Amino acid sequence: MKTKLTTFILLLALLLVPTSNAFAQSPNGDVFLLGQNYTLKSNETLNGSLAVVGGNVTIEKDAIVNGDTVLVGGNLTLDGQVNGDVVLVGGNLTVTSKINGNIVVVGGQLLLTKTAVVKGDVTTIGGQVKKEPGAEVSGNIVNNSPPITIPDIPNVPNIPKIPSIPDISNPPAVNINVNPFWEIAGVLGRAIAIALIGMLLTLFLQPQLERVADSITRQPLMAGSFGLLTLVVAPLAIVIMAVTILLIPVALIAVLLLPLAWLFGMVALGQEVGERFTKAIHQAWAPVLTTGFGTFLLVLVGGFVGMIPCFGWLLSFLISLIAIGGVTMTMFGSRSTPGKMATNPQVEIIPPAS
Repeated sequence: MKTKLTTFILLLALLLVPTSNAFAQSPNGDVFLLGQNYTLKSNETLNGSLAVVGGNVTIEKDAIVNGDTVLVGGNLTLDGQVNGDVVLVGGNLTVTSKINGNIVVVGGQLLLTKTAVVKGDVTTIGGQVKKEPGAEVSGNIVNNSPPITIPDIPNVPNIPKIPSIPDISNPPAVNINVNPFWEIAGVLGRAIAIALIGMLLTLFLQPQLERVADSITRQPLMAGSFGLLTLVVAPLAIVIMAVTILLIPVALIAVLLLPLAWLFGMVALGQEVGERFTKAIHQAWAPVLTTGFGTFLLVLVGGFVGMIPCFGWLLSFLISLIAIGGVTMTMFGSRSTPGKMATNPQVEIIPPAS
């Protein structure tokens, strides 16, 4: 029972660690990394828990971790001392040092070398343990333990919560670490990528892009309404088609059409922005260059405005609605704007009868 309860507590800690200390990377606090490798070098000490998802972890010799260590999807090498529990999910764990806690391995392999010392239990679920001669385990070793049974908790009367009085004499320290460089680089890279796609679409679908841009400039309010209606109706239609099973392929196509409609509409808007820009500076550029520059400028400005807290997202959302609505109104530019009159209509003049 002790082993089962320990396993349950460690797995529960695995689920709670990432949400409580995300992106904290301090030598004197908890560390949580996504898709990165971590190495605690010799003679270094980590005073906190360590959680890594999708990376490899190495605790070198004479290094100390004063907390729990959790790794999901990677290789964990413990050559230093760990004063806490160790949890591994999907990977390989090699221990050559002292672990002052329990070890739980889920779907992985554990190697206890001859110098390994574990002061707790060793439990594996869907994994294997290899223990070399000389390795010491103070607790129990359980291979492929059965499913965990959680004991019933007796009824305990509810204890009223007493509101805590904050200590205003020692306000908590707030550490805000904002690095806008990556956000700016992301906006710039997205603008360049969409601009290149826009230039490519201009080579093959320029008339269709012009129809979409014409529908947006003539009826922006209607385009926004069509875009909002599309965002509301499309998910419902996709769910209904997916439930019918037979229409699952159609639902998958519909899922792809929505982002394609946004991309096509943004390029059409970018083409209009580029044309108005060239007219403003009294220049005549090639359509490919005009569309590429206009799309780049549109996405870049929208991305920077979207970085403004609280209400910055509103402009990007409205532009997206108008772009999707223009594509929906014209069926990806395959038809003209609804209600548009033909330009320069040919009127046949019938002479009066003599």
